[in-house]
Amino acid sequence: MNHIKQRKSGGADDSKIKTLHKTFVQAFKLKDIPFPYLKAFRAGLAASLPVFIGLLLNHFEYGLLASLGGFTYLYVFNQPYAQRAKRIFFVMLGITLSIVLGTVLAPYPLGAAFVMGLIGALPIFIFGALRITGPSAIFFILIYAMTTGMPVDPSLAPLRGGLVLLGGALSWIISMLGWFVNPHGPEIKAMKKVYYELAEVLNSVGTENFNTARHRTVLALKDAEDILVAGYSTLAKANTFKRLFLLNEQANTLFLEALELAFKGKANLPIELTQSVRALALAIGDKQKINETIPHQEQMDKEVENLFVKINNAYAVLNESVDHIQREVQISKPSLKTQFLGNFDKNSVVFLTAVRSGVFIIFAAIIAISFDFNRSYWIPLSCAAVMAGSTFIGTFHRAIQRAFGTIVGILIASLILANVHNGYMIILFILGLTFLTEIFIVKNYGFAAMFFTPAALVMAEYSTGVFDFPYFATVRITDILVGSMIGLVGTIVIGRRLASGLLNHFIAKTIRSQGQFLLMLFSENNSKITIDESRERSKMQTNLSNLLTVYNTSLGELHINRIEAMWPIIFSVEQMGYYLDASLKYYERSVLSEADLSELLYIFETMAIAVDHNSPFKMKNIPEIEGFSKIRHEILVLQEVLKLRGNLHNNPQ
Repeated sequence: MNHIKQRKSGGADDSKIKTLHKTFVQAFKLKDIPFPYLKAFRAGLAASLPVFIGLLLNHFEYGLLASLGGFTYLYVFNQPYAQRAKRIFFVMLGITLSIVLGTVLAPYPLGAAFVMGLIGALPIFIFGALRITGPSAIFFILIYAMTTGMPVDPSLAPLRGGLVLLGGALSWIISMLGWFVNPHGPEIKAMKKVYYELAEVLNSVGTENFNTARHRTVLALKDAEDILVAGYSTLAKANTFKRLFLLNEQANTLFLEALELAFKGKANLPIELTQSVRALALAIGDKQKINETIPHQEQMDKEVENLFVKINNAYAVLNESVDHIQREVQISKPSLKTQFLGNFDKNSVVFLTAVRSGVFIIFAAIIAISFDFNRSYWIPLSCAAVMAGSTFIGTFHRAIQRAFGTIVGILIASLILANVHNGYMIILFILGLTFLTEIFIVKNYGFAAMFFTPAALVMAEYSTGVFDFPYFATVRITDILVGSMIGLVGTIVIGRRLASGLLNHFIAKTIRSQGQFLLMLFSENNSKITIDESRERSKMQTNLSNLLTVYNTSLGELHINRIEAMWPIIFSVEQMGYYLDASLKYYERSVLSEADLSELLYIFETMAIAVDHNSPFKMKNIPEIEGFSKIRHEILVLQEVLKLRGNLHNNPQ
């Protein structure tokens, strides 16, 4: 018996070791994303050019301060230029405000600690609520924390802030250079991807790859619409945007028509359809018109012929002068108020994550102050970096990456600080380190930390003139390990089951809002409702966005198998959201009877209750929705997956 117990114990230990090993391996796995060489060079230029200018003007230390504004460029992604201009401008102001506050509050450690928590929490909430990709709060905290470690002199706040603002302004100018070459590059790239995905959908109708292809197409269509809306500006060329919006509208129509055929059992669509859409995708953004005719079969049924007509319409949008296209585009831009209020909720993962991070950053800063760590700002900074992991497992990965990457980075910085005292060599190091940061940030945070850590230290520490290698390295490594441990504790205490505990609630909430939106879509006087005026649409989109955030966050928790089992429901709810949203863009929709609408609303409510209470679900008869069979089909699919889930939940054996 004891022998059996020992074997079981040994097996458990082996399993833990394998899990730990797997976690470490995953932490240093490189993502399959191309290296952004041009963007990396521009980031290096944004960081090093202010130092070069300062050196030429005999104010090297001023150039180093201005180079901190170069971190602004690290928030540049594939945004439309109209959106980029505003986003990078506000990032520049945020980084400037961080250095001003750090300078003013440096004499008041406790007050500085609380403001550091606020600087951590606020960007996390804003980036999460607006679904902005990027480093979130980390560089705002980095700039603020480094400033509190500089020589204390609140009177220097205007000078430091002004220099950083100039460095940020240079980053803004560099980020907008691509506008002169290809002013609509991001929007065109998004539309090309949509039509390539459409070609895959047409090619996969009737095959086992159809569900995967349609999901990818839905994501591409949603991304393209977001980019087009974000890139819209009254100052932009109206013709270019009208053409892109109309191409997006044609893509939606073609996709929905293809789904109608697929759900009716149509299979093996003509290969000419796929070829035509791929040729169209290739031509988007090309200034030359397409002169070739669309290949098609001589004999085909009416439904397939209708698909060719839709493709012809897309070709017409691409070829004809926009002035000759007698159609207007509908542009719906959600207000900032709607986006923020949708996440300002006690059940919002974005809100809870921001509060959690802010509280533990304050706690880490107070710990650093209480135990009198030298230049203690690295402790709350490391805590913030670790807690920036988007998931529970992601936080462990961040802790490993942060500790390894930063320790290596500190050793690199220590060697530079101890041996390099030539201004021009320092400029080259800043250029190279920032270049490598941007190269690896898309691949792996840990490798990026090896380079942005010494870059930041070189910028901050050269102004002090202290190059004590052993002391510098020991103090920084200690601070990083302490801060990383606090960040891990914060995640374990608060975030271990934060997202998964809210998943059912958000699924039910989204399903209910979809039922209300459907009621509005097919009720009497539905033609009078516009995209901008639809509160039901806005509510559904907010709930769906929150649901996807919660689900993706849940995937990083410990009980991943149970969370992954929810994917069929999430997939169906997401598809339903797209179909309902696309239906609003139809100028004419059928009007359902009050009895049918009541039946549909009842079905959505029973599905929401089944999810909310983990209760069994019984299939309901679904009324016909003329011209929108894809919606009825998705309701049927959602009922089936809920019934299956209910059976598994109540009969786990």
